[in-house]
Amino acid sequence: QVQLVESGGGVVEAGGSLRLSCAASGSIFIINAMGWYRQAPGKQRELVARISRVGTTNYLDSVKGRFTISRDIAKNTVYLQMNSLKPEDTAVYYCNMVVVGMDYWGKGTLITVSS
Repeated sequence: QVQLVESGGGVVEAGGSLRLSCAASGSIFIINAMGWYRQAPGKQRELVARISRVGTTNYLDSVKGRFTISRDIAKNTVYLQMNSLKPEDTAVYYCNMVVVGMDYWGKGTLITVSS
């Protein structure tokens, strides 16, 4: 079993910044990918950013240039630096890791961007 614990959510004014962290613990052998998803009220969950085992990143178009995903492999931790936040970024953000082909999810952390 793998457990993911997120931190760093909260309330921020438009234009502000937040940094999310997600640490994995448990039976971790190979992490194939790490990523962040979000789900706004009434909307489907969407991929925000992802980093592969070899370091390839991809981003949701609407966050390109504002969000940066990074990782600390030794700590089994993934980060999401979010700058220039907009009200439309308001959502519950979920950490995701693919470990030996299986998906694991954090419980989610709420980010509210006020206008």
